[in-house]
Amino acid sequence: MPDFPARRIAHLDMDAFFASVELLRYPELRGQAVVIGGRGPRPENGVYARLRDYVGRGVITTATYEARALGVHSAMGMMKGARLAPEAIVLPVDFVRYRHYSRLFKAAVADIAPHIEDRGIDEIYIDLTALPEDSATLARRLKQAVWDATGLRCSIGISPNKLLSKIASDLDKPDGITLIGPGDLERRIWPLPVSKVNGIGPKATRRLRAMGIETVAQLAAAPPDRLQDEFGLGMAQWLLDVAHGIDERPVVTESEPRSLSRETTFERDLHVVRDRAQLSQIFRELCEQLAHDLARKGVCGATVGVKLRFDDFHIVTRDLTLDETIRSADAIHRAAGQCLKRVAFERRLRLLGVRVSKLEPVDESGAGPHPVQLSLY
Repeated sequence: MPDFPARRIAHLDMDAFFASVELLRYPELRGQAVVIGGRGPRPENGVYARLRDYVGRGVITTATYEARALGVHSAMGMMKGARLAPEAIVLPVDFVRYRHYSRLFKAAVADIAPHIEDRGIDEIYIDLTALPEDSATLARRLKQAVWDATGLRCSIGISPNKLLSKIASDLDKPDGITLIGPGDLERRIWPLPVSKVNGIGPKATRRLRAMGIETVAQLAAAPPDRLQDEFGLGMAQWLLDVAHGIDERPVVTESEPRSLSRETTFERDLHVVRDRAQLSQIFRELCEQLAHDLARKGVCGATVGVKLRFDDFHIVTRDLTLDETIRSADAIHRAAGQCLKRVAFERRLRLLGVRVSKLEPVDESGAGPHPVQLSLY
């Protein structure tokens, strides 16, 4: 367990958020298999569309836990879902309503614990360090506040850092509270498959499996030289850190300067193979624009990240913290490229973004610390 005794970080994740919001509107559907996807008509006179009747190329945005038990999950094609759960009810998405309930639950949490990092429409990190109550009491208070404000359930994980709390919030879903303390890294995290770690995607999971590494415990015990040979220095160091529960990232509120970023939404969804040349050019231009922004503000940064939105509106982010600060377009491009290697490109892209964070002023020589060749062995 990492030695961060002064920190208490919570990750709050709304349970099946879009589906749960829809069940507030259609309470008679509670306990049934329901999928949210597409933009078809709303039900009329109690007549609901069934997944078996869907025709098209749409994708499932989310599903109730009853539908998930049948093998249906978010980002799955609606037609494939129809083969698994033909009798499941289909409801169209309503992002205006979902954003309304998102604002409600975040405001309710802020009344108790105002140091919040917004991570999307249905999840937040919360720094609980300065609050006097014990973690279990705080978790119950937060869950009750969310319920009172929205009528919705959430799951909360609390640990010394964001990495472990993110994993923990998923361990006892739905409506769960999971506390990670001394001994729980080995007891609850290490037995998990490596794919449960946020940032280890399908591609990295396959590469680790080929090395005989399937669990977090096996990753923690992996020889550093083997990981470095397979993934490179930066990725290997990150993998070892996460396997040992190490994550020093702070909870960053919107009021604090976090990063500089550049992103673009494409005129049409781009295919990672067929549109490779166009994507590569856009990626390079974003890195160059970001480097110009850093130079104009006289700052450099140690963490580089990417943001991607796919054609089903699912957003993926990946970050890499370097051993030295950078600000040149080439350095940003290399680091962001390492982040992209941790993403599974199984859908078309709608948006691509690059950011640099952990900013600090450039020294008088015009650069951050000099690069040093490092190795894990």
